[in-house]
Amino acid sequence: MRFDQLLADELDATMQAQLLPEDAVASLGRWLADPERGRRYRHGSGAHTVAFSPPHWTAIAPWPEAFADRAAVPSASVSRADVVAVVRAAERSQRWAEAFVATQVWGYGLRGYGAYRTGQVLAQPGAEEAFAQAVSLLADEGASAAYERLQVWDGLGPAFLTKFLYFAGQALPEVKGPRPLILDSVLAGVLRRHATKTGDAAGYAWAAPIARRIWRGSNWTSHRYRLYLRWMYAASEQLTAASIEWPATPDVLELALFSGAWDPGSATRVGGHRDLPTPRRSEAERAQDRRRRERMRGKGR
Repeated sequence: MRFDQLLADELDATMQAQLLPEDAVASLGRWLADPERGRRYRHGSGAHTVAFSPPHWTAIAPWPEAFADRAAVPSASVSRADVVAVVRAAERSQRWAEAFVATQVWGYGLRGYGAYRTGQVLAQPGAEEAFAQAVSLLADEGASAAYERLQVWDGLGPAFLTKFLYFAGQALPEVKGPRPLILDSVLAGVLRRHATKTGDAAGYAWAAPIARRIWRGSNWTSHRYRLYLRWMYAASEQLTAASIEWPATPDVLELALFSGAWDPGSATRVGGHRDLPTPRRSEAERAQDRRRRERMRGKGR
């Protein structure tokens, strides 16, 4: 079907009005209580750690002084809290290229191509100025404006530019509106399935194709990013109000959804008819999926 913005707006409004269903709240509560999964994040996501290989980054400059010596150790790890500390130092010194490198090291983790792609972005004329402008826009106009500034930058996709904006937002004392959150294909997939299921429940025969368009795997508009933040912040408030001891930090919800704490699932439509829902997975299958996501986190975001 042809894309219709009015239908997209209606689906967005329905999602915003309903937020998380009861099963989602329960699943996220179990994730937070699980000592092997979410319990370490009861007070925030700062402990979320990613492994990386310092020698792979030898050619990248500037290198964050607080990070491991690239010539001294073959492997190291970096947490969200570590990256926030680097970005805060960069905010004082205005060394935004160094801050960008720190966010990309965390984002790529053990992926071998991370340094190459980061180097391609840094090699473009005016890169550090673009980072500084994005941070200034974040403080003065908000996350959507900062997103637009970096969205046009060659080689820097939304998943990694939002990592930079997320850490910048955590480091700055104040920003305009909600602080940025990471949006990648995993998060978009969760919201795509949730939008489809929500639309189906509302009787929208067109829900699935519209959800596939607005929550596609990448290249989200600044409008979509703004709606993503609005939904995530409202859903986080819903969880905080529930009796599950959820922390008042929306980035924990981002981490939980990335980690597979709740998957709404979806029914698909073929020829206008609704297919049967995906069969319920066994506990062994869910455990295998959790282990796969744990390995993904070790490789970066």
